[in-house]
Formats: sequence, structure tokens, C-alpha cells
Amino acid sequence: MALEEFSEIAAARRIQRLSSHISPALTEPPQLQTEACSSRSRKLVVNGQALSLYMKGKHRDIQEKVHEFYNSRPDLQTPLEISKDDHRELCMRQLYALVREAGIRPFRYVADDPAKYFAIMEAVGSVDMSFGIKMGVQYSLWGGSVINLGTKKHRDKYFDGIDNLDYLGCFAMTELHHGSNVQGLQTTATFDPITDEFIIDTPHDGAIKWWIGNAAVHGKFATVFARLILPTHDTKGVSDMGVHAFIVPIRDMKTHQTLPGVEIQDCGQKVGLNGVDNGALRFRSVRIPRDNLLNRFGDVSRNGKYTSSLPTINKRFGATLGELVGGRVALAYSSVGVLKVSATIAIRYSLLRQQFGPPKQPEVSILDYQSQQHKLMPMLASTYAYHFATVYLVEKYSEMKKTNDEQLVADVHALSAGLKSYITSYTAKSLSVCREACGGHGYAAVNRFGGLRNDHDIFQTFEGDNTVLLQQVAADLLKRYKEKFQGGTLTVTWSYLRESMSSYLAQPNPVTARWEGEDHLRDPKFQLDAFRYRTSRLLQSVAMRLKKHSKTLGTFGAWNRCLNHLLTLAESHIETVILAKFIEAVRKCPDPSARAGLKLVCDLYALDRIWNDIGTYRNVDYVAPNKAKAIHKLAEYLSFQVRNVAKELVDAFELPDHVTRAPIAMQADAYSQYTQVVGF
Repeated sequence: MALEEFSEIAAARRIQRLSSHISPALTEPPQLQTEACSSRSRKLVVNGQALSLYMKGKHRDIQEKVHEFYNSRPDLQTPLEISKDDHRELCMRQLYALVREAGIRPFRYVADDPAKYFAIMEAVGSVDMSFGIKMGVQYSLWGGSVINLGTKKHRDKYFDGIDNLDYLGCFAMTELHHGSNVQGLQTTATFDPITDEFIIDTPHDGAIKWWIGNAAVHGKFATVFARLILPTHDTKGVSDMGVHAFIVPIRDMKTHQTLPGVEIQDCGQKVGLNGVDNGALRFRSVRIPRDNLLNRFGDVSRNGKYTSSLPTINKRFGATLGELVGGRVALAYSSVGVLKVSATIAIRYSLLRQQFGPPKQPEVSILDYQSQQHKLMPMLASTYAYHFATVYLVEKYSEMKKTNDEQLVADVHALSAGLKSYITSYTAKSLSVCREACGGHGYAAVNRFGGLRNDHDIFQTFEGDNTVLLQQVAADLLKRYKEKFQGGTLTVTWSYLRESMSSYLAQPNPVTARWEGEDHLRDPKFQLDAFRYRTSRLLQSVAMRLKKHSKTLGTFGAWNRCLNHLLTLAESHIETVILAKFIEAVRKCPDPSARAGLKLVCDLYALDRIWNDIGTYRNVDYVAPNKAKAIHKLAEYLSFQVRNVAKELVDAFELPDHVTRAPIAMQADAYSQYTQVVGF
């Protein structure tokens, strides 16, 4: 639609609406100071360099160092066709090279500077996703469990070996019969007071440790999560103290042979991430010293007495898992990196590819078609939104590690669960959209979508199944809701529930429900209020449903009856947090040109989400019919505007050539490079 026509229609509607109302109160809101929306005739120019500097932040240098190192080493770049065994060895060489040749030591930042660690992980994952996961297993999971769940004696004994890769290790939590339900794990660690040892046992096949990264080939140690069993003098004979973590050697340090009592099997070929050597572990009366208990939250004395600063099994279990949220933070952050790569490939191709056009005129770029814009421009806006949300998550996680503040721990736990679930699910869907948007060329393996999709797919499952994680978010929201009405305190991320729950649950204002001016629709307050209104209504309604159904179905039955409602609530809340952080990032951007570009994609993100759930807003008259139409048309127009600066926006990600190495994504001579790849 032409700009003049769009403005004339909006003006005509305003005149008609104003004349049909007697009340002088029905007026448009005052002009708002919004970036890049006061004049549609002005062409938006985005300073890509300034935007990139703002996006990369203070860890830009370490990411560039990683990219430059692997770009200069063709021998460390993963070929298109590679066997499982060769891929595993290549990933191991890639990790050794990072630490021993490039001189980058990620483990030193896991506890002291998590933001820098995650920046390294994002850069490493862009080289090969299997490499990124293998590094995460070594440092986030195996190394992180030692320093977060152990005490000084464990750090002193193991830190250097983990750091320099002498002590390659595993994180043995998941079992064949238990994944998400960690409290249901069946592996046992029974204390023997005579020898001062723990005996690690796999009591049945269902307790075999399964999908354990680094176990099949390279690992020498494993952090094994097992039920701590202590002998007692009562009729029971033993006491189950709940799940604890133990360091268990699994291979000889010199010969690399499997140690007595340990059985290791290879999980074999997977859908993706075949550079990671996942294996299965069975333990048959494997004895380890008492000191191998990671005893930060619970300890056993020489005479078998158990002590803990936390009074119950549930408290100890919660504290243990709370120290392991770094894995979820890493996956959310890394998933955004995958989304950047796939969106960049698809958008660059769409700018280059030409098909059809007006009669007797040159063909046009396929990104000029509204349907292609609809597929890719909201995705680009979402990529920016998720970038700033995960940057915020990393900042909160870093603060949590420094302060150990209880409220912050709870906030980060729920936020990491929500963002990991929401972003990885969105990225998984977007990879298929990007492949489709590139037509037949997107199906060629060399153009990366298949590999990215297969490698990323498991992100939706490990470190917590996405559906389970969303339920954790919903449960936390219900807890905050209860606290709000009992006068309790709320953490920062949930503060809007305390500050204005009553206003969000009031009847929609019939005046503002009809405002449809562009300045109003692009006002951050309108956008954020709409998101918060939806979340507040969902929260109140599901709380009432749970109360009603629990009387007849019990707590578990009521939860299951309302489960889809709860999942929708969790997603709505996470979208609200994402938008709030995006708006804040726009406001803080120092460069006016870069800020204008961010404001454009922020508005598209917000209005596209509102339109996608317009039924919710219409059902309660939060948005009148004409306003709904205005939201839709403005979202379409913003997609067109984003298309005009799409090149600058994807270039601002600063992804090096070896990352977006798909021939169809090259910015010059793409087709000649593509034909060379296939042999012409």
C-alpha cells in the first residue's frame, strides 16, 4: 500500500469515528516521542557498525579472536560429509586447539565471568554446534558441577585438570527411565562405614545412565547423580537421603581403559550433534572415597553421620538443581546464535534471489513479496528481541553467582527455564521456515539448514524438556500471584504483577480500545500494557480454574486439566519479559541511527505478537475491530520497512564467512560459488 493511501485511510477513519461520538473525551492520545515513526516519508538509514558495536558489547574481542583462529585453520573446520567417529575426533581436536593453541581457557570464566564464558560458547558453537556442546559438557556440566556442588577440596584437586583438559569428564544425571523427574533417579550410592567409601550401583536396567555426553569415547570422570543411602540402627536398616552428586572415575588416567565395575556403551548415531560422544553407563559395586561426595549442601562424616545446612530433602534438591541453571542459560543464549545464522542465510538469499515481476520488466527480489516478508521479517525482529532478552538473562545469572541472593536465585531459575523453552522452540520452528523460504536451494546440505535443524533439535529436550520447564514458570507465577494477595514481596521480573495487577484486570477502557493512530500503536506503553494485560488475565483465570477443579480432581488432576492453559500463561509471561527488555535496550542505545533501527524491529515484534493473539484481545474488547485492523496493517507496513534495511540488520550480527558459509548466503557471486560447490 502506498504511504499516502495508508495515511489517508487512517485519517478518514479518525474523522468518521470522532463524528459518531457525542463525548468530547473520544480524542486521539497526545503525540508521543517515538523513534522513526513521526514521518513515513523519511527513509530510514541504519548505521550497521554502530548497531553491531551495541549488540556485541564488551565481549566482542574474545568472539572475534575465536572466529579468526578457526577461520585461519581449515583443518579444524567441519566438512559437509563426515563419519560419526571422525566427527567425534575432530570435535576433540577443536577443543584441544581452543585451549592449548589459541590460549583461550573458558573454564576460568564459568564462575567468575559467566558473560564472557557464554560469549565464547556462542562463538565456538558457530564453528560447529557439536563442538559447542562438547565444550559445554566439559566446562558447564562436568566442571560446573565440581565447582558449584563441591567445596574447596574439590576445586583444589580438580580445577586445573578440568581447565587444561587433562580431566575430561561427563555429567551423569539422566537415566533410561528418568529424565525430567530427577528426584526419581534410581542409581544408588551406599556408604560403607567400614572402608569409608561409597558404593555406586545401578540396581536395574532402568537406572542405566543414558545420553551421557563425553562418556562413549573421551571421558575419564563422571559426576554421577545418585540416591545417598546411609546405614541406620533402626528396623529399616538404611536411610535414603535423596539425590546427591558424586565424582566417579570411569577410565584409567594412563591407559584410558574402562575401570573395574564400570560398563560403557555407545549410544550410536543420533539425529544430530554426532560430534558429541554420548554413551550409557552402568555401575556394578564401584567403590569411591567418601571425599568424592560433592558436599556443598550435604556431607557424611567418617562415622556415617549426615549433616546439612538445609533441613529437608526437597530443600537440598532445590539448592542442588539451582546451581545447575547455567546449562539452561547457555542453551537459550546459544539458540539465539543459531537463529541469527539461519535468519541471515535466508534473508541474504531472499535479497539476492529474483523471481517473476511486472510484465516486460526485470524480475524482482523474492523479499519484495509480502509473503516472504511475512515469513522472515517478524523472525528477524524476534532474533533481535531474543538477543537482548538472553543478554539480560546472562547479566542476572552473573549477578546471582556473585551475590547468591535467594530472591535472585528464584528469579533466574524461572527466567532461564522460560527463555530456554520459549526461544529453543521458536528457533526449531524458524529453521524449517528458513529452509522453505529458500526453496529447493534450501534443501541442499551445503546451505546448512538441514544440519542446523538436526543439531539444534535436541535443544528442546536436554537441560529440561520444554513443556516441563514452562510448567515450572507457570508454577512460579502462581506462587507470586498468591504472594501478591498475601502482601509478600515480588522479584523485579514479576514486579508488574504487584504494581498494577488490579488495573490490568479491570474492564478495558472503551476509549483507548478504539485508538488506532500510528503513534499510539508504536508507543511502548501501549505495547507493554497489552502484553501485561494478557498475562494478568491468564494468571487470574487459571488460578480460579485450578481452585475449582482441585475440589473434585485433587491437585495433580486439576493441574493436568488446566495444563494447556498453564503453558499459554507461561509463554505469555516470557513474551512480556522479552518485550520489556527489548524496549529497554532500544532506549539505552546511544546511536540515534542504530536506535531507530532497533525501534523499528521492536515495534514489529510487539505488534506481530499482538496480532497473532488478536482473538484474546477481541474476546474481552481490549481492542476494538477497527483497532485490530489497524494493528494488522501497521505490522504489514513495518515488515516492509524492515525489508528495506534487512541487509544492514543482518550484517550487524557480524557473523564471519565461515559461519554463514552457505553458498546461497554469500553477498557476492553467490551463484558462481554454489555451482563450484556442486562441481561445475
